[in-house]
Amino acid sequence: MTVRTRFAPSPTGYLHIGGVRTALFCWLYARKHGGEFLLRVEDTDRERSTQESVDAILNGMDWVELDYDGEAVFQSDRFDRYREVADQLLESGQAYHCYCTKEELDEMRAEQTAKGENPRYDGRCRSRTEAREGVEPVLRFKTPVDGSVTVNDLIRGDVTFENAQLDDLVIIRSDGWPTYHFSVVIDDHDMGITHVFRGDDHLNNTPRQIHILEALGFERPAYAHMPMILGEDGSRLSKRHGAVNVMNYKDDGYLPDALINYLVRLGWSHGDDEIFTREQMTELFDIADVNASASKFNAEKLEWVNQQYIINGTGADNAVALTEQLEALGLNVADGPDPAVAYDAFKERAVTLKAMAESMVWLYSDFDQFDEGAAKKHLRPVVKEPLMKLRDALAALDDWSAAAIHETVQNVADECELKFGKLGMPLRVIATGAGVSPAIDVTVELVGKDRMMQRFDLALAYIEAREAAA
Repeated sequence: MTVRTRFAPSPTGYLHIGGVRTALFCWLYARKHGGEFLLRVEDTDRERSTQESVDAILNGMDWVELDYDGEAVFQSDRFDRYREVADQLLESGQAYHCYCTKEELDEMRAEQTAKGENPRYDGRCRSRTEAREGVEPVLRFKTPVDGSVTVNDLIRGDVTFENAQLDDLVIIRSDGWPTYHFSVVIDDHDMGITHVFRGDDHLNNTPRQIHILEALGFERPAYAHMPMILGEDGSRLSKRHGAVNVMNYKDDGYLPDALINYLVRLGWSHGDDEIFTREQMTELFDIADVNASASKFNAEKLEWVNQQYIINGTGADNAVALTEQLEALGLNVADGPDPAVAYDAFKERAVTLKAMAESMVWLYSDFDQFDEGAAKKHLRPVVKEPLMKLRDALAALDDWSAAAIHETVQNVADECELKFGKLGMPLRVIATGAGVSPAIDVTVELVGKDRMMQRFDLALAYIEAREAAA
């Protein structure tokens, strides 16, 4: 048997972070077993499905690098197939036309609720043989009225549902379009899906789908219903807990591998290990090891994981993503050092690429004044002469490298009988406009010789103005 899993989002919005975890578990299982991971876009909701949402799903899958096999399948392209199977069920007597109006159904449910019963369709059209003039019927599936159905869930174990609690669900709407419960069964069969992994909000749908499978003589796939991801307050994850659109994480400067690493640990673990390569995830992952209880999304933990990936990453790997962050700030990378080189200098301090980009704005743009607090503390008249000497010494450098810069600063400090830091801190303010940066020699090298000379002149003018005002 070739293992085939599928991710089946509805294009009615962005790609949700919970959906990405579902896709990840499907992807890992298929890859581990040498199988196939398929993408199916469930776009039968004509009112809510949009091309923009389709693009958001495809772009999101591309960013997190969950590659699927073959082309994406769109349910809207399979209308004839659903109609064919519906006709088959109708002809075999396993489905029937229902002519109940919305008002009649509302009245029926109100009466059931008043009696303390669960609202459900009562089957009043099951034996109807005549059409009802002026009413476009829906097609309902005849659910068995006796016995039970057991879902053999790979995460939760066996879960049994009594058929008496299930009503005759609509499989074709009055406009001729299929419902989710119907189309998903046909799609899974036709695509050869062997394992269906999805959120546990679908668990109650599964016995209905199993009935349709059995009525059509289709083989039942293996099921695994994953618990939901909750916010830190225990409620369902939503925007108030932070970003839920996966592309927001890209915009916020997270690395896709870091996000995937974090998501795989929401409900699954391997000992106390925290960081996994995709190869390690694929080797170690088993759906049976997924916890049946819900997991809480922890933004701080995600930041920590992302920071580990930034620290252990390289500029060569992440220069493109950093460039995007710099450009989002309105900066032109041609106005500064190679982003790959800048990344390697800043990576020890950054939690996200967005924060990294924000911390290096001074590398790609000029400024005409210094942070007042830093300047007042470090750009004092007492260091004017040493700074003038340092400017001249740096201007004379042919080798503009961190090592040569460090040696030059040390020599001027020795000449002026100063500790390195007494010259290094004013130099950092000159280079950055404030007071935080990587090692000072690396910082000065990244700023570049011409720009450093301009900033020296700005600093010396600041000191002179300060002297004049004294």
